[in-house]
Amino acid sequence: MTKQFKVLYKVSIIILAILAAMTIGSIILMTIGADVVKTYRVILFEPLKTTLQLSEVLLRAIPLTIIALGISVAYRSGIINIGAEGQMAMGILGTTAVALAFPELPKPVLLPMAILAGAISGGVWGFIPGFLKAKLQVSELLSTVMLNYIAAQFYTFLLRGPMLDPAELTMGSGTPQSMRLSRNLWLDRFLPGTRLHTGLFFALILALLIYLLLWKTSYGYKMRAAGASSRAAKYGGINVTWYLVIAMVISGAFAGMAGAIEIAGVHRRAIEGITGGYGFSGIVVALFGGLHPAGIIPASFFFGLLIVGADMTQRMVGVPANMVNVLQGIIILVIVATKMVLADPYLMEKVWRKVQKRSSKSKEVEA
Repeated sequence: MTKQFKVLYKVSIIILAILAAMTIGSIILMTIGADVVKTYRVILFEPLKTTLQLSEVLLRAIPLTIIALGISVAYRSGIINIGAEGQMAMGILGTTAVALAFPELPKPVLLPMAILAGAISGGVWGFIPGFLKAKLQVSELLSTVMLNYIAAQFYTFLLRGPMLDPAELTMGSGTPQSMRLSRNLWLDRFLPGTRLHTGLFFALILALLIYLLLWKTSYGYKMRAAGASSRAAKYGGINVTWYLVIAMVISGAFAGMAGAIEIAGVHRRAIEGITGGYGFSGIVVALFGGLHPAGIIPASFFFGLLIVGADMTQRMVGVPANMVNVLQGIIILVIVATKMVLADPYLMEKVWRKVQKRSSKSKEVEA
């Protein structure tokens, strides 16, 4: 089997997977009476037409990138983190608490402190399922999902109680949100007329750090070894239990930092619904990006494009924005199926033999 065939085989499978996803999406769009071509055109190209719309795509890509990077660390270490939504919410609460407690601190002090508080809050929320998995063999799927619900209820309780903006009580509106945070916490917006902030560069730096951690350090090698085969890693003297917990702490910390960046750069106060499903979308982004920073960055941009495009299709085509969730589900199924196909060496060998057989037959006919 030649190297050229292996590359061609993998590329062909990926192209077929993309076509399959688009076909399934088209069928679903047709069932609701939507114009398929126009819908795809609006989703994929309309958000790129103006600087403002492109900046909104990049804005959505920032938290997706940070969360997906953390999730990739967990997945590479052999543990599945579905709790990024709750970890992000806890990160927002930690950041808000610090910002409200120390509003007069100068920006060079308050901003790093608040982001660190978000990372610690998310990391603690990630530590719980990691510890339960490593020490008690509790399913991380169950524990992270349950912790998402606990975090959501705790978040709502604080916003409607201790953290509620006093102005909301005065006006009687009771909108569940914190008071506007100190300007010393705000991330600078560097593109005039847009909401795009310096958190974009922060996300790119984190991507570089994760690459260096996983592929250029002994700790990263041990994490990946534990994820590839925990039994082999144990025989090799690697403390798999320790690295499982550390991976979940890092994953949770990144989700918490994503929340901190979102509140400091975009909303500038804690509000209900601020996580916006980023925690769940981050899982799709991580898988779509191959659990590698080099793939996660363009994958985040693509899903940011889908999110902004979904809002535009609702206005321009009349397709519900929730259709993006359906498309994400289709993409997950296609990714899983594609990984299973690519991981099957026997299928590749079977295709290779058929190609060789046809090639030999064609040579016989020519002779």
